Amino acid sequence: MSAPDRKEDQVRRLLEGPHPVVPAGLAAGAAARGDRLMRRRRALRRFGWTVLFAAAVAFTVWASLTHPWTTPPSTISPPLEGW
Repeated sequence: MSAPDRKEDQVRRLLEGPHPVVPAGLAAGAAARGDRLMRRRRALRRFGWTVLFAAAVAFTVWASLTHPWTTPPSTISPPLEGW
């Protein structure tokens, strides 16, 4: 008997044998845990979107006040006047 056949026979014996008793509150516990995980993920997602929105607003306010797209005045030479 080869190794795959031996493993297959072991699996068949396990599946045919007596099944263990499932605890009474297993389904309720799993549902409660899933509910907690979903609430946590939802809260983290909302927090992430809030932080992203606040960062976008802060960037917009900063950009409107400092105008980073304009070039600063040159301080190398004085401006030429009277030409």
